[in-house]
Amino acid sequence: MAAWGERLAGVRGVLLDISGVLYDSGEGGGRPIAGSVEAVARLKRSGLKVRFCTNESQKSRGRLVGELRRLGFDVSEAEVTAPPPAACRLLQERGLRPHLLVHDEVRSEFDQIDTSNPNCVVIADAGEHFSYRNMNRAFQVLMGLADPVLISLGKGRYYKETSGLMLDVGGYMKALEYACGVEAEVVGKPSPEFFRSALRELGVEAHQAQRRAPSRSEG
Repeated sequence: MAAWGERLAGVRGVLLDISGVLYDSGEGGGRPIAGSVEAVARLKRSGLKVRFCTNESQKSRGRLVGELRRLGFDVSEAEVTAPPPAACRLLQERGLRPHLLVHDEVRSEFDQIDTSNPNCVVIADAGEHFSYRNMNRAFQVLMGLADPVLISLGKGRYYKETSGLMLDVGGYMKALEYACGVEAEVVGKPSPEFFRSALRELGVEAHQAQRRAPSRSEG
């Protein structure tokens, strides 16, 4: 108990990664990592502010939170910082109209965004939608722009599901960067702005928060 108190001395909030830290996703909603449900509950009982940060871009926040709650986690949608809402804010602020290469599960997050006559590409973990046809269409959109903009919801190499390791968005992002001669703007981890956004939502300064480091899967 003393070690716990000493480690958290001066800390007002904690940022927690989700995939590979709290649970491994997969069939049936995945499974929690041993001790993680209890650890989250203990943090919340301590009175610390807790925010959940994720690069998950195959599921809406609602679905993700539903899965976590079924696994026993005390978490609400309002406590989750995820790339799609952050990307929507960026698109609206800069007047960008995206060609979306994203998973069907998160398309609804972009319902309020104008996607006509695209002047940028937004890429996320599209899963089975990463076909040659879809990648080539994103390539064509970028190559047709005088000032191409590629926005990626994360840049992870791979992540872990209960069935094994899965290729993440990073490899596809790099392919478009190489083919089009552009550098992607990353919305999500490990972008510093993503964590600053989470801290603003938490209501604490960076020196008052502790972050649980991600697994290699989330980057």
